[in-house]
Amino acid sequence: MFANNEKVIWLPLLCLLFSHAAAGQECSGQCSCPSTPPRCPPGVSLVLDGCGCCRVCAKQMGELCTEKDVCDPHKNLFCDIGAPISRRIGVCTAREGASCVFGGTVYKSGETFQSSCKYQCTCMDGAVGCVPLCSMDIRLPSPDCPMPRRVKVPGKCCEEWACDSPYKDTLLGPALSAFREEETYGPDPNMMRENCLVQTTEWSACSKTCGLGISTRVTNDNHECRLEKQTRLCMMRPCESQMEQSIKKGKKCIRTPRVSKPMKFEISGCTTTKSYRPKFCGVCLDGRCCTPHRTTTLPMEFKCPDGQVMKKHMMFIKSCACHYNCPGENDIFEAMYYKKMAGDMA
Repeated sequence: MFANNEKVIWLPLLCLLFSHAAAGQECSGQCSCPSTPPRCPPGVSLVLDGCGCCRVCAKQMGELCTEKDVCDPHKNLFCDIGAPISRRIGVCTAREGASCVFGGTVYKSGETFQSSCKYQCTCMDGAVGCVPLCSMDIRLPSPDCPMPRRVKVPGKCCEEWACDSPYKDTLLGPALSAFREEETYGPDPNMMRENCLVQTTEWSACSKTCGLGISTRVTNDNHECRLEKQTRLCMMRPCESQMEQSIKKGKKCIRTPRVSKPMKFEISGCTTTKSYRPKFCGVCLDGRCCTPHRTTTLPMEFKCPDGQVMKKHMMFIKSCACHYNCPGENDIFEAMYYKKMAGDMA
């Protein structure tokens, strides 16, 4: 009898606590945001909360969500609150989409998994995208470390930097011959500063073969002579473009076509304030692939639906090269196979 009375007392109390917790997640009409937005884990989107106030880390698959705590829209997730209309707390669920097969395992659309200790991947409507969990920084040669290289550390997944002793006692000899992941333009005598040898790597290949991607480089061209990674947007070609139809009779490739009408770029619902007529890399009929050869970098402004204006740098193609050094099919790290882009110091 006492146990039944306990249930009668506790059930209304639990309902009251859940209602209070849900009410705390509702929008009050007044925005109070931290001075700096949160740093989200790799693969988690930084989005505007459901109240339209603050930037927050989006909820992921299987996590609780509310009107304020939104699910990750870039992974096609939505807040499933179930049947009762009065319910205010739901669970982030993936919308219907094609599943992915990776390493012999089937993953649902919107599901996140680790392919290894170095990469975290997400299935998005049949396609797999991965972000690195290890640091991707590049260490350029310096007087105290003229020959940097990555080494495997026992018991650790990610490699770490180590410094080898130079074979020659020259000032620039070891630095010029040191191994580095990306080709650099090399030390320019005109770029020598006090206690600083300015160096800049070439821009990496675009992360996507169609649609908007990113390209990165490393430089110490700043007042502190500190290595920093710079990022720019890039688009090799629009997706679902039928460039094959534009190849002239007797030709095998269309190398660097330009769009006929001005267009605007879009990222996460934000569009450029100006229109552009960019060049893109074309296609070939003989198995070759076309990639950027000479590029330039220009600043761009994106205006979002909430009125926020983002400033980004973007790659614009000057010319492309068509070659047989193409990635294999279903290679999610295909950008690593492409040649680096030359001729862009912007």
